[in-house]
Amino acid sequence: MTQKNNLSPVERIKTESNGLRGTLKESLLDDFTGAIREDDQNLIKFHGMYQQDDRDRREERIGKKLEWLYSFMIRLRLPGGFLTADQWIGLNDIAGKHSTGVIKVTTRQTIQLHGILKSHIKPTIQQFNLQHLDSIAACGDVNRNVTCTSNPSESPLHQKVYELAGKISEMCLPKTKAYYDLWIDDELAIERKAEEDPLYQDRYLPRKLKIGIAVPPNNDVDVFINDIALIAVIENDQLVGYNIAAGGGLGATHGNEATYARLASLLGFVDSEEKVLKAVYEIITVQRDFGNRSDRKLSRLKYTIDKLGIEGYRKEVEKRTGFQFEPAREFIFTQRKDRYGWVQNHEGKWFYTVFVEHGRILDIEGYPLKTGLLKIAETGKVNFRFTCNQNLILSDITENDKAEIKKLLTEYGIADYTENAGAMRKNSVACVALNTCSLALAEAQRYLPDLVTKIEPILEKYGLQNDDITIRMTGCPNGCGRSPNAEIGLIGTAYGKYNLHIGGDRLGMRLNAKYKENLTEDEILENLDELFKIYVEGKLPDETFGDFTHRYLTPEKSFSK
Repeated sequence: MTQKNNLSPVERIKTESNGLRGTLKESLLDDFTGAIREDDQNLIKFHGMYQQDDRDRREERIGKKLEWLYSFMIRLRLPGGFLTADQWIGLNDIAGKHSTGVIKVTTRQTIQLHGILKSHIKPTIQQFNLQHLDSIAACGDVNRNVTCTSNPSESPLHQKVYELAGKISEMCLPKTKAYYDLWIDDELAIERKAEEDPLYQDRYLPRKLKIGIAVPPNNDVDVFINDIALIAVIENDQLVGYNIAAGGGLGATHGNEATYARLASLLGFVDSEEKVLKAVYEIITVQRDFGNRSDRKLSRLKYTIDKLGIEGYRKEVEKRTGFQFEPAREFIFTQRKDRYGWVQNHEGKWFYTVFVEHGRILDIEGYPLKTGLLKIAETGKVNFRFTCNQNLILSDITENDKAEIKKLLTEYGIADYTENAGAMRKNSVACVALNTCSLALAEAQRYLPDLVTKIEPILEKYGLQNDDITIRMTGCPNGCGRSPNAEIGLIGTAYGKYNLHIGGDRLGMRLNAKYKENLTEDEILENLDELFKIYVEGKLPDETFGDFTHRYLTPEKSFSK
């Protein structure tokens, strides 16, 4: 098991935190700075927050001898990505009062708000609590938000999968009550020892852990990029169990060959929900006990599996669960995208998937998306669901209410924007990056829309404008925008420069590989022009861009393990 000596500094912070409380209370009362104490910056992640600053204003503030403009990002815990209309109205109000006003849909099927000042953290969380929402364990070295196939029209069994996501989330919550002591009823907090937590103990996990559940044939959750991946097995229209895979994760570090992106490896099949929950629990305990606590760059579950070997890891999990995995059952993915526009499920309810470019919900000149969604919520005739592709589904609409929602979608330009966006744009994903992410080396969500606009004429030149080519961009190699798992991946190396990766498949079953390094915008466009030309001239019938470039051009074919 993990060596107890040479632990990373974060390990000390966790074990000495009194159940994740640390000195957060004192940090919040310090009016001399907009930041919190250094140790608390690690602990606040477990409460669903990151300390950030406006990097666009660093130089200006340094020149004025002012500290950086610190603020906080708060991310909600929404297993399965669901909000009621009333909760959306509450979220819209909270965003207007306490954050930048932008509502951000993330690739983890949840919502986060940016730009929250320190003095606004507690009021924000208290207002979330009134909406029966929380941010517990949305960040930190614990299980993060549990994702699942987002659109109920995908399968009559969607509800069972969604409910499983909630059960896993609840099972994996830290047992400490620090969140409520600090943010909800701080005046009632008393000095006490941290609550006993059999799963996380006082060490928690070596790093974050992500769980996703997919319902074939649509891999809309990108299931294999998760630390724990569950694939529903449906036979004769019945949910008979789940294939379980482990070891996914896309983060890496430039120049550190010991770090790499990896897709999850299949462990096997289990035939009941009880076994799924037990297997997930024990996969987490194995990671807790064997994961690297010395080097956080090598601490994700994927490195633990590669250290123990997939067979060794499976045997350790089986020993702890008390049962063996059956051989994985057959499954087929045929797509990995959201179903834009109107679809109807088996109950006759309607769902409209709104294209939200990189998840940024706001009003801009000529397109009042945020206002339009608020007006739709105020009808009380929809629910809101979020996808792992950063989009939003207006859901559970009855036949009688469809016309009213359709009218509002038209009135506020939402239907027009969704239906007229190009294929590549609809299949693009970008992380937050600048101006708030402290790890970003380059732009992502603020830049990719403009880059796609410059790529679209090249696509038209080769007749590819309707091809669902996936393109993803991250401002650093951490993989939050899932760029290693795309047909075209752009990974920031410096301001205005990106590594170009190609050769990932369209279904999320194969990672791409690095093709060119440190490209400027002109070089990116030049290389894509050349690649699209070769593609249309040499592709096989029905061969995707990712499969073609993997077959012909990627030197190592794939980094998948």
